[in-house]
Amino acid sequence: MKLFLDLLQGAGLAAAAGIRPFLPTLAAGALAAGNVGVDFDHTKFAFLERAWFLAIVAAALLIAVVFRRALERPAAASALAGIGVGLGALLFAGSLADRHHTWWYGLPLGIAFGLLGSAAARSLFTRVHARLDRDAQGALPVYFDGSSLVLGALAVLIPPISLVALPFLGWLLSGGRRRAQRKYAGLRILR
Repeated sequence: MKLFLDLLQGAGLAAAAGIRPFLPTLAAGALAAGNVGVDFDHTKFAFLERAWFLAIVAAALLIAVVFRRALERPAAASALAGIGVGLGALLFAGSLADRHHTWWYGLPLGIAFGLLGSAAARSLFTRVHARLDRDAQGALPVYFDGSSLVLGALAVLIPPISLVALPFLGWLLSGGRRRAQRKYAGLRILR
């Protein structure tokens, strides 16, 4: 049962980092520093709760906030997604290493769930961004950051929340694909 809960915790953290990387990482590190729900001490991932690492993540968050318009460009968004997937893999493996000797499979699982979070967020962002006016578009990163923070914190505190969050992310991702298929289903090429 402990392994199952740790897998749920890691999956939720990785998906949250895939949505937006910095706030879930800061939340997991702060909770781990207080030994609340997770503890990275005495593992190979102890750096995830160290002050120097959290300061680097906080600085990256500040840079992302200052340059949020630039991060909407495809190349920058892909780089941010890559950072999120990488941090998600580390958080998943660290979550496993907290209570188990074998943690290595947390890295590929973290990548997979980080990619799920990233793909679902990108799909939703693309669909919603096009429909909003400029002022509302500027608020979208705040909503995504907030949702990733809530998911990351809840994944640590209440790991079974991942049983709801992960299917929801899959539904968001598949919903975007279904809409795209329906949009072009009726088009015909006229000569």
